[in-house]
Amino acid sequence: MTNPLYDRLFGTHAGKETPFLFLPDGQVISHAGFLALAARLAHAATDLGLKPGDRVAAQIEKSPEALALYAACAQAGLIFLPLNTAYTADELSYFIENSGAALIVCDGRSLEMLTPIADGLGARVETLNADGTGSLTARAAGMPDTFATVERSGDDLAAFLYTSGTTGRSKGAMLTQDNLLSNAETLAREWRFTADDVLLHALPIFHTHGLFVATNIALLTGGGMIFLPKFDLDQVIAQMPRATAMMGVPTFYTRLLGDARFTRELAQHMRLFVSGSAPLLAETHVAFEERTGHRILERYGMTETNMNTSNPYDGDRRAGTVGFPLPGVELKVTDPESGEPLPQGEIGQIEVRGPNVFKGYWQMPEKTAAELRADGFFITGDLGFVDPDGYVTIVGRGKDLIISGGFNIYPKELELLLDDQPGVLESAVIGVPHPDFGETPLGILVAQPGKTPDTQAIMAQVQASLARFKHPRKLIVMDELPRNTMGKVQKNILRDQFKDMFLSG
Repeated sequence: MTNPLYDRLFGTHAGKETPFLFLPDGQVISHAGFLALAARLAHAATDLGLKPGDRVAAQIEKSPEALALYAACAQAGLIFLPLNTAYTADELSYFIENSGAALIVCDGRSLEMLTPIADGLGARVETLNADGTGSLTARAAGMPDTFATVERSGDDLAAFLYTSGTTGRSKGAMLTQDNLLSNAETLAREWRFTADDVLLHALPIFHTHGLFVATNIALLTGGGMIFLPKFDLDQVIAQMPRATAMMGVPTFYTRLLGDARFTRELAQHMRLFVSGSAPLLAETHVAFEERTGHRILERYGMTETNMNTSNPYDGDRRAGTVGFPLPGVELKVTDPESGEPLPQGEIGQIEVRGPNVFKGYWQMPEKTAAELRADGFFITGDLGFVDPDGYVTIVGRGKDLIISGGFNIYPKELELLLDDQPGVLESAVIGVPHPDFGETPLGILVAQPGKTPDTQAIMAQVQASLARFKHPRKLIVMDELPRNTMGKVQKNILRDQFKDMFLSG
């Protein structure tokens, strides 16, 4: 019986008491101990009636048990659907209904909110709290420490990750075992990870960066992880002497640079710092090297593909670029209208093809056909160019995507909500530079004639309706929005007008 993802990432560590997770309280969980926990959770899931191919939606805090649920799903042939812990009830209802999840795992505090949603969709709800307690782990407690791994093929689905669309309707990206495994194998080689590495892990595990990049690489190579619940500056500085590598978003690095305790001596034993999920400002790149002697390695990926490009481990890591296409990944820059390849150096839409590219969008054949070409090239929606040396530079999103702190925000979703508020005639949401988050959303409102929008009340409504990372940093009322002769709002003018709003001081 074979199950490529489980066998390569997890099964290879069976019976090994090598350290895997180093927790902030000093506890160490071995590979064998982690696999035993995962096996018990796999038994608990199948005892609830779940079958291979069923979806498990998980909105839970980061913990060893939460990570073990991912392993349990791989072993039992279940499709893992991690969900951002900031999502509201309205957002969760859509994800659960669209995915057809058979099991919802949530924090105990969300049980009351999610139970009626689950009941209406015929799904089961179990709890898993940040401290490892909950109904799911209680159910698993008496289960065997081993589980007969379910046979799966590389083409079988391993996970769904939901990504927003410009209409505000989220799409479930279907990721296969081969998608995840091939990317982890490539990155482990390119970034020189071995069993001797200890990765400082402060990323969330509901996102591809923290789960399918950082964790999968550590599992594949047999190294350990300092497993922090979240990015806590004091904890990261305290734990760094035990680590050899760190993966983060630009926010991590700006916060480290803002603390005098982060010195060249503290970072001297580190082998690698990786940044992604949002653009790294060139000044951050330069300041980090001046402080530590390390050049941050920036790479480029997305929900549908995991990683596509990377600056070199050996060689020039160029600030402002995302490096070269990874081995096995083909990248081309095309004309957005015709789809024809553009000459080197010209800006166009980026398309990629390789074993990392997803299988399509769940139950959205039209959307899949529109973005995933018949020849296997995926239209990323990013605009960029390739320089004469082969380095790829991303210049922006063709669809006005805002990337704030590593999370994707589509303006349309916010605009639909803002347009519906009392006193608002229309709105525009743009991304503007932010020193900590890379970008942050800014909401611009036009008042209805004779009305004055209550921006505080509107902000309160946004906060109640959408996840925190989507909230505009500020709401501004203008007399009118700039438009071209065809009546289209010219967001480029707005971005230029407000580009320095959060950079001064």
